[in-house]
Amino acid sequence: MSFDLELTGRRALVTAGTKGVGAAVVDALQKAGAIVVATARAIPSEARSGVHYIAADITTAAGCATVAQGVLDRLGGIDILVDVLGGSSAPAGGFAALDDETWAKELDLNLMPAVRLDRALLPSMLTQHAGVIVHVTSIQHQLPLPESTMAYAAAKAALSTYSKALSKEVSPKGVRVVRVSPGWVETEAAVALAERLADEAGTDYEGGKQMIMRSLGGIPLGRPAKPREVADLIAFVASPRAGSITGTEYVIDGGTVPTA
Repeated sequence: MSFDLELTGRRALVTAGTKGVGAAVVDALQKAGAIVVATARAIPSEARSGVHYIAADITTAAGCATVAQGVLDRLGGIDILVDVLGGSSAPAGGFAALDDETWAKELDLNLMPAVRLDRALLPSMLTQHAGVIVHVTSIQHQLPLPESTMAYAAAKAALSTYSKALSKEVSPKGVRVVRVSPGWVETEAAVALAERLADEAGTDYEGGKQMIMRSLGGIPLGRPAKPREVADLIAFVASPRAGSITGTEYVIDGGTVPTA
């Protein structure tokens, strides 16, 4: 059996492609033979060889327009769009701590970049009757933490619902839309959080990790996912090997979500 993902020469855009899951996706796609463009707020000082970077703030309409035009100018079209960008800067404190500005920021970070880039780049895919869009959602839309991730979870839920609707519209026209829903992933930011919690509690890094896992209700696998594990799943669903997969969501969370 061949494990060739048949991605050689495929043109791909990966958002948030310089750190964490995004960087791992860039690596996985490039190693599989794809031609990769990555976005970031700033081009990294040690850019990956062979990857074209576009510096833009895609939480804004102008930033998304810059990226979309840059992709079309650079690649002449697109075959794979992976929307990894996401996160939260909302304060803890439940619903009362979330004002209109905070809600808008969460939506602009976790929903609107996907909507805007899809709108700009889908016409290219529809013209060629082929393409794949992968939206990275989160188990938070099934397992929200009201103290700290309410707005983030709601934005990711909106992204998931939008993705399902989009798949129904464009799959008959040759474009697949797939969601990948990670749980806790051991990214640079996650490591920093675990270390901070460990320092505050007077424990070590492993103790900090255990604190985070307990806050999620436990991870049966006993550890967070690695960025490369999430990236490998994304590379597969974006490949022709997954050619009949569309409109669905793949959870990669070590068993965190307690229901099927």
